[in-house]
Amino acid sequence: MLILTRKLDESIMINNNIEVKVVKVQGNQVHLGIDAPRTVSIYREEIYKQIREENQKAVKATANNDAMKLLENSLSGMFSK
Repeated sequence: MLILTRKLDESIMINNNIEVKVVKVQGNQVHLGIDAPRTVSIYREEIYKQIREENQKAVKATANNDAMKLLENSLSGMFSK
């Protein structure tokens, strides 16, 4: 992990097209401004984790559904003879 120290109104650049700027420091909170192309998705960590969990559940459900269809097709083939 890279750790940088920035002051109010200072920035870091990522990939020549993403700027992360310290816009406000209030108590133990730091407010960041992010200037990035619209094609770049930006999420708070807790939201990102929720999205990943939901995507993993959807993949598992799809895999389970595909496995069930395969099993159903195999069984129906056995009993239709």
